[in-house]
Amino acid sequence: MPFVLVHALWALSFIHFVQASHVPIHHYNHFHRRQATLPPPADLPADWTSIGCYTDNPGARSLSSASFTDTVNMTVENCVAFCDKQNFIFAGVEFAQECYCGDIIGNGGTNATATECDSPCTGNPNEDCGAGSRLNVYWSGQQPPPPPIIAPSNGLWVSLGCYNDTAATRVLGVPTNVAGGSTNNSVQTCTDACFASGYSLSGMEFADECYCATSIANGGVPEPATDCSMTCSGNSSEFCGGPNRLNVYNYTGTDLPPISNPGGGGGGGGGGGAPVFPVTSGLPPSWEYAACYVDNAHGRIFSTELPDNQNLTVENCIASCASQNFTLSGVEFSVQCFCGNTLINGAVESTDADCNMGCGANATEACGGPNRLSVYTSTGNVTALPVPVVLTNTLPGEWQYQGCLAEPGAARVFPYQIINTNNNTAQDCLSQCSAFGYPAAGMEFGDECWCGDVADITTNGGTTAPETDCSFPCSGDPIHLCGGAERLQLYLWNGSIDVWNTPANIGRYEFLIGGLVPPLLATVGINNKVSFLEKGGTSEFKNSTGAYELDLSLVSNFSAAWREMHVQTDVFCSGSVVLPDKAGRIINVGGWSLTSTFGVRLYAPDGTPGVNGTNDWEENPEELHLQNGRWYPSALVMSNGSILVVGGETGSNAPAEPTLEILPTPIGGNTTLFLDYLNRTDPNNLYPFLMMLPSGNIFIGYYNEARILDATTFDTLQVLPNMPGSVTSFIAGRTYPMEGAAALLPQHAPYTDPVTILVCGGSNFGIALDNCVSIQPEVANSTWVVERMPSKRVMSCMVALPDGTFMIMNGAQEGVAGFGLADDPNLTALLYDPTQPLHHRISILNTTIVARLYHSEATLLPDGRVLISGSDPQTNNPDGSPKFPEELRVEVYIPPYLNQGFIQPSFNISETDWDYGGQYHITVRLHQGTTSTMRVSIIAATSSTHGNTMGGRTIFPEFSCSGTACTITAPPNSFVSPPGWHQLFILDGPTPSTSHWIRIGGDPAQLGNWPDVPGFTLPGV
Repeated sequence: MPFVLVHALWALSFIHFVQASHVPIHHYNHFHRRQATLPPPADLPADWTSIGCYTDNPGARSLSSASFTDTVNMTVENCVAFCDKQNFIFAGVEFAQECYCGDIIGNGGTNATATECDSPCTGNPNEDCGAGSRLNVYWSGQQPPPPPIIAPSNGLWVSLGCYNDTAATRVLGVPTNVAGGSTNNSVQTCTDACFASGYSLSGMEFADECYCATSIANGGVPEPATDCSMTCSGNSSEFCGGPNRLNVYNYTGTDLPPISNPGGGGGGGGGGGAPVFPVTSGLPPSWEYAACYVDNAHGRIFSTELPDNQNLTVENCIASCASQNFTLSGVEFSVQCFCGNTLINGAVESTDADCNMGCGANATEACGGPNRLSVYTSTGNVTALPVPVVLTNTLPGEWQYQGCLAEPGAARVFPYQIINTNNNTAQDCLSQCSAFGYPAAGMEFGDECWCGDVADITTNGGTTAPETDCSFPCSGDPIHLCGGAERLQLYLWNGSIDVWNTPANIGRYEFLIGGLVPPLLATVGINNKVSFLEKGGTSEFKNSTGAYELDLSLVSNFSAAWREMHVQTDVFCSGSVVLPDKAGRIINVGGWSLTSTFGVRLYAPDGTPGVNGTNDWEENPEELHLQNGRWYPSALVMSNGSILVVGGETGSNAPAEPTLEILPTPIGGNTTLFLDYLNRTDPNNLYPFLMMLPSGNIFIGYYNEARILDATTFDTLQVLPNMPGSVTSFIAGRTYPMEGAAALLPQHAPYTDPVTILVCGGSNFGIALDNCVSIQPEVANSTWVVERMPSKRVMSCMVALPDGTFMIMNGAQEGVAGFGLADDPNLTALLYDPTQPLHHRISILNTTIVARLYHSEATLLPDGRVLISGSDPQTNNPDGSPKFPEELRVEVYIPPYLNQGFIQPSFNISETDWDYGGQYHITVRLHQGTTSTMRVSIIAATSSTHGNTMGGRTIFPEFSCSGTACTITAPPNSFVSPPGWHQLFILDGPTPSTSHWIRIGGDPAQLGNWPDVPGFTLPGV
């Protein structure tokens, strides 16, 4: 059975405007969620205003009075008007289509982040209508009435207090309809209904349910009064029980009438009135009467309950079920309609005489009775499944059953909820949780799956509950149990799924130098200086020139360390790579708006450490420009040496530019190529990940998709599986604005092993991801592997280190990329080591005090340190003041391999222009080991922006040594190593040398002779 992660649509084809219900069967579809919240409507009545986003719990609503659902026309205005008309002071919209009212925000409802309420209203997509378990709440400005109480009495009915209850074994065994239906339930209406039926005990539960009896049965005992915390649906000033809790009242008078079947408001005949009969003619084709069945002996025997209908007939109940493709239909209590394909919970037949209540709209038709269902079938058969039991065998992986766990009221034990309306099973829930690294899981309400950590149980107040409290069958496996109301069927993984190492040597952050601007792009040039680009023309710093270069040898002298450079057009959110020409020029393409988006800019790094260069950025928009304007594009030097430019938008927040083009621009007019998959996934595919594969093909990752392209025609050769998202959502993304980081894991001589692509971090439209995913794209039938990280991270940066490991740093723990759209900085660095087994590769390193959010970068320096720069979040406090600064400080991270006090090795090299397959000589000087333990690594030149390290590649080539003289064999071809500049390192044990720059593969596209137009200096090939 497929595992569905989004809320399945509860089909209401028979009517789109229904009363909302707390019944856990009912959940709704996952509506499209926007990336930013919208302001509240301006035309609300009187003094109504928004008070923000609040948490909600389907089992115990934050606003628990009147409610309705409108799957087509829900708006904030409609909901507020509905609540205002009934004199409630709070109104809340949820799940795009639900409206709730109340005079208090109860059951643990608390403020949530505004971005969590991001589901567009069904009646107005320009308004926010909450989200799953999230309410946009509005307030009339009126003070709340006195808080609700447990009414001490009602006439001669006297409160006995709050009692336990379960659906499987009712403490008061006679469910009863009240006058006015379930939305009018109160102490008054429920006790009236029980009195009319001759019962001396009356109980209210779940706000809108009424039960009667003559004695307390099935182990009913008093519980704390606070457990009965749900206000009555028909009277918000008093409590009507709670989840699995009854407010019980005892009649102290002596004038009870004889016991009769409880009909209640709207019930039809039966129970002593005119005779009623099953319907045996006039039914839709193939439908026929089956039998009268016992309900609720062990729980409800149908999986789907429709809203109460005072005008119920057998015929319209069957029509509603048939419209949803159910094969069974059942009617009960005159006004209740149920649908399903099987009967569950040990359903057994009763006598037809027990189904003796007339239908609400036809008193001669039998519509069940108290705990009795008149069942009809369209197939001629009725399959009745046994009473469900706990699944303890055939569990996936190392899962083990632990017992029934009580949740602390409206609060939740585990943080991650998946609602599987029709297909929740223990196996699927457990498999999903463990696939994303969560070793604790539970099923609840039959159709909910929850994932988390073992520590969550104690931290969030989970306690052991009786096994009988977990009595709900799984929505996708009705013969096994999936919890109950605020009860989890708890399972734990035996052992660890993901192990995060905590080494003694974790390296450290250090302040390097104060900066001039928060840069957007960082590139280490072959002159061993760092080139920074920032917003030119739109900078917050009015005197910014948009470009600066940092001399790392002069950081002790601020004025000398920085060289001012210049760009002509705005490079805001452009892309860069290092070219394979003789000068190692940096090319920058695209930009913010208008002419800038077509920009092609070139800089040839010059000067030496301690000595300023004289070159500057060169640009001539009249003579050299992209064919299509691009904001947020990616670039790649391909195996043939030309430059691939992909994607973006046509300008700042403008339409998509779902095309690719080649530089130098081929002759023949417009040679751009439209990419339907970028068009389809806009705007969640910006700065796509581009990588050359050893086959000579191209990997492209965008939004949550990936494919392999032919490097000549750019046709799709293979569509790869989608990248997994979060445990709760497969629609989470990995590229801007969801923004994770990607890397090609190291290739080792003889280059026969398949390459692996790693992507870490991202966001589920505001909820940051806590995992890395990896795939070997050129292996047949390859799938993504998920490895959980210790914390959530969006806007992550990933840096290849000389020892083959990768540092993961920067970013936020909530939000998406963009100005003011993220919060909660992730201050902890991680190390990913591909040589370790899967799920044991991540180590937790040191923390910084500097928030690195939007527009932060991380770059490998020639001495093996990592340079960390930038942060331009523009996230404000509620009063409008900046929450995080425009970050000018530049830091470095000292990785563990430089934090041991070892002297770095060194080497001499004379030949730095390498041919493929050539052999080149170096002389090494080691301090800890010998050449037998030495390693050689080659790190491709990169440019880093928005977590996208363009051009990244790590190679461990073949080499041999005789004494201190070593010979390195260059990579064999341009597929393994596209032409370009690289940093060459040697490693003495764990310790890297300072690098030397080498060029591999020459300049096959002769970029050094391009562009031959005014305004550019050509370095040659």
